[in-house]
Amino acid sequence: MNILKNFILYLLIIISLNLNSCYAESNQLTLNKYPDYAYEYLGNDRFEKFNRKMFNFNSKLNKYALKPMHILWASIMPQYGMDRIQYMTNNIEYPIRLMSSLIQRDFKTSGRETVRFLTNTTIGLGGMFDPAKHIFKFEQSPDRMEQALASTKLKSGPFLVVPGFMATCPRDLCGKALNTALNPTSYIATPILAAVKAGLLLNRTAYMQPLMKMIESTYADPYDITKKLYGIESHIKNSNMDNKEVLDTNIDIFDEQIENIDGIENVKLEDTENTELSSAASKKFKDDEITIAEIINAGDEINDIILKSYNYPHSKLMADMLLEEYNPQDPVTDSMRTALFELPDINNSIWNEMSLWNRSFSKRIKTSSVNITPNRDDYRFRYILQKQDSSPLAIIFPSIGEGINSTHSTLMAKLFFDAGYSVIIEGSAFHWEFAKSMPENYRPGNPSNDADYLKTVTAKIISKLENKKDIKFNQEKVVIGTSFGALTALFLADKEYNNNTLGITKYISICPPVELVYAMNAIDKNTSEWNNDADNLKDKVALTASKIIQIAKIKEDTEPDMEKLPFTQAEAKLITGFIMHQKLSDLIYTIEKDNYPDKKELYKMINSMNYRDYVDKYILSQNGTTLDELNFITSLHSISDYLQESNNYKIYHSINDYLTNPRQLKQLKLYTGNKSVYLDNGAHLGFLYREEFIDELKKDIALIIKDTEQQETELSENKEAINNEKHVMVSISK
Repeated sequence: MNILKNFILYLLIIISLNLNSCYAESNQLTLNKYPDYAYEYLGNDRFEKFNRKMFNFNSKLNKYALKPMHILWASIMPQYGMDRIQYMTNNIEYPIRLMSSLIQRDFKTSGRETVRFLTNTTIGLGGMFDPAKHIFKFEQSPDRMEQALASTKLKSGPFLVVPGFMATCPRDLCGKALNTALNPTSYIATPILAAVKAGLLLNRTAYMQPLMKMIESTYADPYDITKKLYGIESHIKNSNMDNKEVLDTNIDIFDEQIENIDGIENVKLEDTENTELSSAASKKFKDDEITIAEIINAGDEINDIILKSYNYPHSKLMADMLLEEYNPQDPVTDSMRTALFELPDINNSIWNEMSLWNRSFSKRIKTSSVNITPNRDDYRFRYILQKQDSSPLAIIFPSIGEGINSTHSTLMAKLFFDAGYSVIIEGSAFHWEFAKSMPENYRPGNPSNDADYLKTVTAKIISKLENKKDIKFNQEKVVIGTSFGALTALFLADKEYNNNTLGITKYISICPPVELVYAMNAIDKNTSEWNNDADNLKDKVALTASKIIQIAKIKEDTEPDMEKLPFTQAEAKLITGFIMHQKLSDLIYTIEKDNYPDKKELYKMINSMNYRDYVDKYILSQNGTTLDELNFITSLHSISDYLQESNNYKIYHSINDYLTNPRQLKQLKLYTGNKSVYLDNGAHLGFLYREEFIDELKKDIALIIKDTEQQETELSENKEAINNEKHVMVSISK
């Protein structure tokens, strides 16, 4: 066995060294509208056909062999026990971190790791606890031998998928082999200790299951997203960007920049009142003489003035709800604060999320499916029902490109469930899974058309649940949507207004784009700005990703009260650009994958398309409409009659949402009156985490139930009165 291990290690090193001479990493950007991050970080995927086959093999191996063992293990060992074992495993691997830091000549880390090992081995009871972190504030180093080899300028070699590894390269395989050689548990020989080692390995690998589940359930092409994430992660590690000191230094620099920018912005804002505005329209606005009609028809200049001074008394666009001490940064970064939206007890359990005994709220949500189109995939949905046979029902439409496992959908479901609702979670009509279930010629993006399909899907889901559970949703039915889901919810409301086939009684719409084409162009503009500093793209993306990882770790350990996010506007645009294009990429991949046997060619096409290109290729050409016509029929202006006449909806919006402009919001207010609530900050969905908004939403939900209960009481009283009247009539007749 040792001879075999040494031979494999020797072979891997030889392969890697040989590849050094024939493989050159490319850092040249393609000429596409979006960067191919997998190519940027990993170069050409020379063995893609083999890698994809091996990736599918590993996925099946995990599904049918590894995952069942992990579920069994997680059902035997509570989360606390798993964490203690993991801490102990990390402590045992001290020699790996020590050797890696020494090779990199990072003697500070070597000393710190030695102190950590001695402290945690003694006071920490063999490493089951981490007193070094709490006493000395020494974070564990992420260094492994892969980073050590990278520091020696050893080239990575091509991207590979091999049995047991979803993503790797020859250099990393060598590093992993060296990690094994330096791991003390590798030399355990007795049967009992070997069983202990197997338990340690099982415990360690179990922590990968949630990530694998997320990738497989969220993305249309798990192989491609795995490759991207691996490339970014490798660059982070090999550049030591996951080092806490490096991140803290960058965040400190960011804080200083923000303080300076805040001061400059405040001066500019104060000067706005006294500056002579150049245009006649600006002067009229300053003198408070401009009319509503002029604002609606004004150009970009007047819109900018309104947007910059919305919180001044002379502004015509005023907020209905103030968010105290919001401390805005910029609209794109503020929108990212939606990630701070959290609720208690969503995942609380003493058991790991894979455990059969985990009864946290998120695990209690079940998954089912309905067939919409013959010979097409069934459409999956999630649901959680109240115990009583009849209860109010909430139906959730998430943001553009979000599936049924959207975090925000789970949080919204918790709000409604706690208020007494049963909940159905559907995916976005613009999500790849939705497209797979619809007719082959279905192309999402027209909210009126999408609403028709959502109506069909919702009706089938309700019917299936009522038949399967022998219940009737006779009480209130509420649809709540965010972003694109909010827009399609309002279009559904318009269609149901005169013929309420679904029995929906209220629609709650959060940040719907007023004009979808405008929002699409705004997304394209933001996501294209990666090219402003393309030469430093790899480092910028990696550093930004490192900050996200650090925030996620902080949120796991504590409940941070973040007043601002540690991102510049450029970094925020990189993040949102990556996310928004990935959603588009998944959809186009689903539509076109059968037409492109060579997936490289498919991704060349995908990376050369933005949202406007999608509209041109799949919507305008299919429907035979012009862009101007599409601009109207996909906007809220096209359903203005419903918005003005109906009272069964409520809209929440922010007056600095970057997917709208002041003209649009002013017009929307004219349509809706007090049926829309404008917040003074938060941009696009960046206010979801604020207590002011959550409390207001809870009031809406509670009022709906109260109205329902009142209606039921009145109905009961009416029935009783009718029965009494019948009894009197019978008595008289006798």
